[in-house]
Amino acid sequence: MEFTLFLEDPKMNPTRAKKLSATLISLILCGVGMNAWGDESVAHYMANEALMVVHGNTKVMFDPIYKNSYSNYMLLPQEMEDALFAGDPPYDGLDAIFISHYHGDHFTPEDVLRFMNARPDVDMYAPSQAVVALRTIATAADQNIFDRVKSVDLEYKDAPISLVVENLEIEALRIPHSGWPTGRLDVANIVWRVTLDEATTVIHLGDADANDIHFSTDPEFWSSKQPDIAFPPYWFYSSNDGLNILSSKIGAQQSVGIHVPTAMSNDASLRPAELRDVDLFTVPGETRPISSH
Repeated sequence: MEFTLFLEDPKMNPTRAKKLSATLISLILCGVGMNAWGDESVAHYMANEALMVVHGNTKVMFDPIYKNSYSNYMLLPQEMEDALFAGDPPYDGLDAIFISHYHGDHFTPEDVLRFMNARPDVDMYAPSQAVVALRTIATAADQNIFDRVKSVDLEYKDAPISLVVENLEIEALRIPHSGWPTGRLDVANIVWRVTLDEATTVIHLGDADANDIHFSTDPEFWSSKQPDIAFPPYWFYSSNDGLNILSSKIGAQQSVGIHVPTAMSNDASLRPAELRDVDLFTVPGETRPISSH
């Protein structure tokens, strides 16, 4: 059964970068990064917009399974993907995955189907476009996964939706994909605001368009809860609207930019001026502590 929610060097040397990534991934897969935090909250970067947020024993992921880099974005390292599908630490005990939208650098139906069969303990929350794609390729033997697939059907300017499930408070709002108002208007990009254990609130913006008009129509939603951390696509830091949205609408205590192109230098001093003083996720396996207010 499907549940619908009625509430969307100028650049680091490649060899050096690969060695650094492998080292960090080895540490995190051995559980060093996880155990060190205990019951504290931490964000674990995977690649592109894929990341895991942990509070105590509660774990959620955003956009973790995709196979298209469009020759511009980072793919999950193979060691990380293998551990994710196997449920090895630190990806054991995963509660849910959240999909922002159906694009190849965020969601690949075939691999998500394989993951949901491999991990019968994990729920999935996704826009209806992604769920339809999943159903299109599912066989009779795959139908049991849809008991754990929650479909969100939101149009632009629809009211936000919310749901409380055990240790998660889940809120969703459709914000247009970047390119609005001329491009990608048919893409249901879902902004997820998720609170873990009534303690840590995170917001993942997918590929949201950084125009203040989208964030001005639901002032009660934005003012109702201050996230502890936001994960905007990096282009939010490149415009006054984006910066204003982060500070006065979303109001998160901290933010880390995601969806960073592989051509972007890991050396902040070599990035475009507007990105030199902001925090970006660029290396798979790196983490950020999350301070709850």
